[in-house]
Amino acid sequence: MATSRRIATVTAVGLCGGLLAACSGAGGAGGGSGSHSINVLMVNNPQMTDLQKLTADHFTKTTGIKVHFTVLPENDVRDKISQDFASQAGQYDVATISNYEAPIYAKNGWLSPLTGHAKGEAAFDQSDILPAIQQALTADGQIYAEPFYGESSFLMYRKDVLAAQHLTMPAHPTWTQIADLAAKADGAQPGMKGICLRGQPGWGEVMAPVTTVVNTMGGTWFEKDWTPKVNSPEFTKAVEFYVNLVRSHGEAGAPQAGFTECLNDMTQGQVAMWYDATSAAGALEAAGSPVAGKIGYAPAPVDRTKSSGWLYTWAWGLQKASQHQDDAWKFISWASGKDYENLVGKQLGWSRIPAGKRTSTYANPQYVAAAQAFASATQDALTSVDPANPGVQPRPAPGIQFVGIPEFTDLGTQVSQQISAAIAGKTSVADALRHGQDRAQAVADKHKGQ
Repeated sequence: MATSRRIATVTAVGLCGGLLAACSGAGGAGGGSGSHSINVLMVNNPQMTDLQKLTADHFTKTTGIKVHFTVLPENDVRDKISQDFASQAGQYDVATISNYEAPIYAKNGWLSPLTGHAKGEAAFDQSDILPAIQQALTADGQIYAEPFYGESSFLMYRKDVLAAQHLTMPAHPTWTQIADLAAKADGAQPGMKGICLRGQPGWGEVMAPVTTVVNTMGGTWFEKDWTPKVNSPEFTKAVEFYVNLVRSHGEAGAPQAGFTECLNDMTQGQVAMWYDATSAAGALEAAGSPVAGKIGYAPAPVDRTKSSGWLYTWAWGLQKASQHQDDAWKFISWASGKDYENLVGKQLGWSRIPAGKRTSTYANPQYVAAAQAFASATQDALTSVDPANPGVQPRPAPGIQFVGIPEFTDLGTQVSQQISAAIAGKTSVADALRHGQDRAQAVADKHKGQ
């Protein structure tokens, strides 16, 4: 997912003096070496790198709370977070979790509820958090995480390339229309392919966009009664469509391409279109980007549903075992607050603020001016999602690009490997989904017995 969320280089400089090993643990369990010191474990995305740069001078200097960062790639950070929070070791006070983990961790008793803090601090303005994001981080009426940034998904395309080919992007495209445009834009410029779609294995990589296609084409992982539907005609139709599209008109090296690779391809003019996270737009439109000003943005393509964008947020979760609850909340409220967005805008540029979480962001004239190419499209995407009902039939668990159950990390990963193999031409979609159905049945049997 998003994205946006997968940068290959590990950066762990921040306040720790440069070496990742120096950050980890920061002198002992329980959140740092001093009474006003906390440990933060987070994913290595650009927005987090900006946070590291600003923390010492703009948070620590004001509060006296030192922040020791450990920064890892997404797959690695998820493993480390789950280990530390599951054991309640308390080594990390705060960690970046998503709307997938938040309700699961809350149910397991690994997180401290933040409702009292959030609603008791008027300046934080909890009511300003976008409703879909807030709901996704709430369980049993309690807020368990605060968003750092949020994203949905949309279609990004080269306006100039389509215009030169006398092609028009519909205001609300269908996947059939996108496939037709991809075929016509393929080869529009030397070495240019029609579209970039993730093919890299991972429940948060290829499975994220694939599942949105499954949803809008009438499929689902499970029906309301937990009947698995991974090899159903609708699921099969969607995966075959996706695989055929990326094989016919997609990027080079598609089976290994994730968010980062597609971002590079779009930035370097290797593809005419790209369906992925809304948070990618900031990088495409950044100063110095060779495609800035050339990109158009359209809603996530649909088939049988009115909308099909996903919902994802990197958010701050507070470990229940933390010995520094109040200091940890001060960090969370600062990093997720309006003042932090303003700080980033003034210090680093308004297009770089961690957006997608607050209504007020889209009423900020400075941000809207800097992000005019994509701000409205992003807001529309984030306000049109419905995690409880993303398809054409009722679901047993919430989630758009994932199923909100602990077993999905393994199930989604296993199926993603098969689909990636189909993109590589090493297996058929039918065989890939037959294996997926078997794994989904095992998950279903467990939940039906509960």
